[in-house]
Amino acid sequence: MIKAKTLVLRTAGSNCDYETVHAFQHVGSEVSLIHINQIVTGKIKLADFHILAIPGGFTYGDDISAGKILANELKYKLRDQLEKFIDAGKLIIGICNGFQVLVKAGLLPDVALKNGSQAATLANNNSGKFEDRWIYVKPVSKKCVFTRGIERLVYYPVAHAEGKFIPKDNSLLHKLIENDQIVFQYTDSSGKLAGYPWNPNGSVENIAGICDPSGRIFGLMPHPERHFHPTHHPRWAREGLQEQADGVMIFKNAVNYIQENF
Repeated sequence: MIKAKTLVLRTAGSNCDYETVHAFQHVGSEVSLIHINQIVTGKIKLADFHILAIPGGFTYGDDISAGKILANELKYKLRDQLEKFIDAGKLIIGICNGFQVLVKAGLLPDVALKNGSQAATLANNNSGKFEDRWIYVKPVSKKCVFTRGIERLVYYPVAHAEGKFIPKDNSLLHKLIENDQIVFQYTDSSGKLAGYPWNPNGSVENIAGICDPSGRIFGLMPHPERHFHPTHHPRWAREGLQEQADGVMIFKNAVNYIQENF
């Protein structure tokens, strides 16, 4: 059986990279934490990996807008490598800042690296402040590779100031719905769509995560790597330990997919 190889991409301002490395290692992947400059200079080849993970943080201080500078690096410095990586049927996940990067690089909601177009954005939270707390999201998509088998409400932390998902127009929103590309939606504790504070940023249609049409590129604002062990749950001492933390399946599904398809 093939050993899945994951590249966790870091740069100035990445701060969830070690948690992401930990998550992928614990589900059986070989993991390398790589600075983007090593790929740009050719010291490391993206083609040598099966999974690309862009973790959370505040890359380059979120100057201009969250994730924009790293997005431009992907779009203009690594375009050829990324296109070959995607064409080979491999996986990409972007968490929080990584989601912002994928959207602004033109990798979500559909791959548009060649023309550099951006079809959506992650804008400032409606609350006008940084939202740092635990939230509920429900799985919606049957297409996304990373969320297969997740059928119940899950509980993840969020930590962002620019998490409001906005498609460029209603036609794109309808396309996301019709193509089963909305992966997670923010809900209240009963699983019903609700406004603030349950939806921490005001995302259109309560969107917390989306995938591309293939289901192999996935971006989400909540942090599954921060709920990877049962003791990460903020109420575990009162409610008891879960058999498995809510974030595990995101990473396990990715490794299983590589083992089954490569």
